Amino acid sequence: MTDMTVTAASQIEVDRAELDASISRFAGSNGEYYAEAFHKIHEATGVVPTGFNLAAMLLGPIWAAMRGVWGFFWGFLILEVIAWVQIGRGAWGNPGAEYLERAARQTERAADFTQRAEAARAAGEDPSRFETLAGNMTRAVERNMQAAEAANAEAITILTVGLALLLVIKLVEGFYSNVIYEKQYSRWRIDPERVEAGVSTQRLLLGIVLVLAIAPLTVYKFTAASPIEVLSGFPEREVSQIFLSTDNQTIYTGVANWMDRQIDAAATAGSGAFDSITAGVRAVLDTLTLALIGTPWPVVMVVICVVAWRAAGPRVAIFTAAALAYVALLGYWEISMETVALVGAAVLICVTIGIPLGIWFGKSARAYRGAEPVLDLMQTLPAFVYLIPIIAFFGTGNPPGILATIIFGMPPVIRLTALGMRGVPESIKEAAVAFGATRWQLLKDVEFPLALPSIMAGVNQTILMCLSMVVIISLIGGGGLGKVILEALQYAAKGPGLLGGFAILFCAMVIDRIVQGAFRRADQK
Repeated sequence: MTDMTVTAASQIEVDRAELDASISRFAGSNGEYYAEAFHKIHEATGVVPTGFNLAAMLLGPIWAAMRGVWGFFWGFLILEVIAWVQIGRGAWGNPGAEYLERAARQTERAADFTQRAEAARAAGEDPSRFETLAGNMTRAVERNMQAAEAANAEAITILTVGLALLLVIKLVEGFYSNVIYEKQYSRWRIDPERVEAGVSTQRLLLGIVLVLAIAPLTVYKFTAASPIEVLSGFPEREVSQIFLSTDNQTIYTGVANWMDRQIDAAATAGSGAFDSITAGVRAVLDTLTLALIGTPWPVVMVVICVVAWRAAGPRVAIFTAAALAYVALLGYWEISMETVALVGAAVLICVTIGIPLGIWFGKSARAYRGAEPVLDLMQTLPAFVYLIPIIAFFGTGNPPGILATIIFGMPPVIRLTALGMRGVPESIKEAAVAFGATRWQLLKDVEFPLALPSIMAGVNQTILMCLSMVVIISLIGGGGLGKVILEALQYAAKGPGLLGGFAILFCAMVIDRIVQGAFRRADQK
């Protein structure tokens, strides 16, 4: 029988000399000090640090830059700047400056109202309105002057708080710097090529430059009574004059005007192609609209409930019937069906184009790398931004709204289809090829069925993202429930807006439950 002996962690011997040499190589200068400090950290069992680094306390972020501890550098630089801002506000700042500026503006307005009152009196008119306004302004001036005096009286308190905060920050730097540096040493032992070690003059100079570039300007901006204008806003007009040598145009107006001309020229040149795309989208939308709105509503309601029953079960069918009853009883039936037609047309086009593209990207890493920036742009660019070129190229109405929805909703089905195709095990594909499967048979009978869970998740995400665009496309003339929400926002109609929002919610839930239920049932077979 084998003798198995368990060795306690305390019984493991550590080569102290080798560890000291390793710490010295890591720390560079002052290696003996850091070796001793790290040993204390390793032996400590409490939460409170056992050592104190005077250099880190005095130099703060400069010490961190010199040692390459950049997380320490940025964190404590920000904290020290906050403390110095408080000290500056209390020592040489003017906390009541904002109130004084406001009082000066109100004094000018009070004087203007007084002059207008005298002019009205001289003209034989009633000056009481202007006198009342002047009196109100005068009382506002008095309140702001009192607030300025109170703010200036708090300068000693602000200074004391700033000094106390700076002292606390310095103590924290001194107590915790060795702990943070020891963690960097642990990372350096694992990956010495990528973790910075030792003392570097280059890092020291970089830290000094960063501190001098950030701290003085920030403290000055927050403490000076009237900071120079260039710190309050970027001198865009002055810089534009340097590059353009003209006072009548800025870089912004020049670039914006150039983009206007290019978009208008592209819209004119490609009007035939854009009209063809719009006509194709309108044909799909009209077909779905005719099926959902042209068909008698009892037929549509029964068909949808039966589909829900067959796809997801009786519970989803009951919920679907209740949701349809809600939209029908509140008079939202036709516009709800129009919303479903809009979403259905967008999803149909997304799936028709997105799944083949996802299969291609899943099989070709080079193609996916090329398409990934485009997908990122489609998914992250705010929808309100790409509504602008949609209007320029395709006009307004439901078809352009569907095109905008397609841009926003297509990336999930492409990405998840590609992910599912890449997730098919190579061993299964090799076995299918070994049994004589052609490329089409491999795709149809092996890769696509195994990737189907990921593909269906992508379709579901596309459906929900297309529904989220319902309200946004109403801004460019899209119909459906989004138009109800837009009108409620325009007129601050709280009741109609909430009722329309619940109708969109129920449509989304019905579609999601049916799709998810159908997928779960297919997965269980």
